[in-house]
Amino acid sequence: MGSSIIIKIFKKIVSLSIVIGSCLGLCFPSLSTNCISKNDHCVKSNGGVKLVYTDYSNCLVNLSNSILKYYGINTEHQTLETLDKYLSKEYKNIVLLLYDGFGSNLIKKHLGETSFLHQNKIKDINSVFPATTVGATTSLITGKNPVEHCWLGWDIYIKSIDKTVTTYKNTFKGTNTKVADFNIVKFEFPYVTIFEKINESEKAIAHYISPYEGTIYDSDSPDQMYDKIVEVCKNNNKNFIYAYCPEPDRSMHNYGTDDKKVIEIMKELNTKTQKMCEQLENTLIIVTADHGHMNVKQHIIIDDYPILKNMLVRETSLEPRTVNFFVKEGMQQQFEKEFNKLFGDDFILISKQEVIDRKLFGDGLPHKKFDSCLGDYLAIAISDKCIDDIYAETQLKGLHAGLTEDEVLIPLIVVEK
Repeated sequence: MGSSIIIKIFKKIVSLSIVIGSCLGLCFPSLSTNCISKNDHCVKSNGGVKLVYTDYSNCLVNLSNSILKYYGINTEHQTLETLDKYLSKEYKNIVLLLYDGFGSNLIKKHLGETSFLHQNKIKDINSVFPATTVGATTSLITGKNPVEHCWLGWDIYIKSIDKTVTTYKNTFKGTNTKVADFNIVKFEFPYVTIFEKINESEKAIAHYISPYEGTIYDSDSPDQMYDKIVEVCKNNNKNFIYAYCPEPDRSMHNYGTDDKKVIEIMKELNTKTQKMCEQLENTLIIVTADHGHMNVKQHIIIDDYPILKNMLVRETSLEPRTVNFFVKEGMQQQFEKEFNKLFGDDFILISKQEVIDRKLFGDGLPHKKFDSCLGDYLAIAISDKCIDDIYAETQLKGLHAGLTEDEVLIPLIVVEK
């Protein structure tokens, strides 16, 4: 029997096994040696790289619901039992401090186990999927999963205008042209924050401190953030304070995760957090991140692959490491084959129906526009590569939103004062 015939028979056996296994709820490795089962949140290995699928019972959404529970507000998702134990006491102030990109592995690597923040870490939790600021911070301030609030990534397709929009900039993707004189993403996907719910409960006064919204401080002067937190904590009210710091994410995008500037910033954040905590009384301080970070060694440009590009209806969306593809009618199988041939070792390609069935964006009632935001496939990074539509003047050196442990694991740090 010829070797080619043997190979064909083997492939048929493997295919049949996968079909049977899927029916039984089993999980088989894909061509890239990775798989996702419906309830699988375990760490898996891809050639030595640890992969993590978000556990929606141990993530940022659960942290928010613990805070809502503390103030006697109805919750829609599980809480974090470990945090609930701390919140069983009464405090004058609850401070929730988020450092963008401050992943667990980076804290251990650059700050060490004797650092203030590492010593006060009570456990690791997960970001949401994808592990990116847009989805993660929205989940944190709403207590909802991405499937519910629909803020899914940096760029999102909006069906009502048939355009892809850069979420925070309110511009058409790849341009500086404003979509409207109002924020179209907020208009399309409105939400209620935990700040509003806490204020309505009258159990405390909620404060939002950031360089962009709420009580604004200069992002280049983090001391202003700490000063504002301390100032609020020393008033005569019961307070909930959410403070957002754009570092070290901002610097890691530009310089990578291991640059001296990044390490210096992380050490500074560690020291200044400790000094801030020393000024507080009757306060519980919770420190976390929205996601981790990793160095990216290659930007794959769709323009360089005309066969693949010609199969697409429009530009990609979401994130360079969780890429949303809208494929021309009747070309799905061809696209899947071509993509896996080119990038199967670096990305997991998942169909829209699989994304929905496996609840990658979490459980809960899907937003009414969630389905229209998803393309035919998601390509999720499992290596050190990303995908862009076109060449950029400056390519980011650090990124996130893939499935690696460096990107998904974030700390739950608690300090009682």
